Amino acid sequence: MQSKTKFSLIMDRNALTGFKVFVMGILVNTLMTSALSETESLELGFTRQPLVLCNESRLLVEIEVCGEVFKRQMALIDSQHWCNLTYFFSEYHLFSACTERTSERIGCYFPNPLVQNFMVQIHKLFFSNCTVDRVVWVDPSDDLLAVLILIPILLTLAMIALVVWCSKRSDILA
Repeated sequence: MQSKTKFSLIMDRNALTGFKVFVMGILVNTLMTSALSETESLELGFTRQPLVLCNESRLLVEIEVCGEVFKRQMALIDSQHWCNLTYFFSEYHLFSACTERTSERIGCYFPNPLVQNFMVQIHKLFFSNCTVDRVVWVDPSDDLLAVLILIPILLTLAMIALVVWCSKRSDILA
């Protein structure tokens, strides 16, 4: 009788835990699937951000300031080092960050076509002579090519001969 009460007590705890998990699942599912209407979002404290329109003429003037600072910094670097990023990395990073901050402060998304065109102009001004040396692939000589083809063929034949020789020896030894 004692073990039966203990068993029912364990079953009651498991049933209670299962019921709690079931109720919690329903609550979580309800919260996850409910769509908030405009009135619900106001009740929960969500507010809309004021709509800020992009002032393109102001953006062009202010990113020009970023460009002038970058031009002054690049003037301090010898022009033969303009293609080597290690010489002007911090200056370029500051220029890029300045255009991004300015664009977002004015209310324009980043990157946008105006900033992109300005960056292209800066790149043409400073980096137009920076060319990447392209690797020219050359076919190997005929002698080297023949060796590279024959080595795997000869290794394959040697492995086959070794297997055949070992299998014949195992017949003799057995």
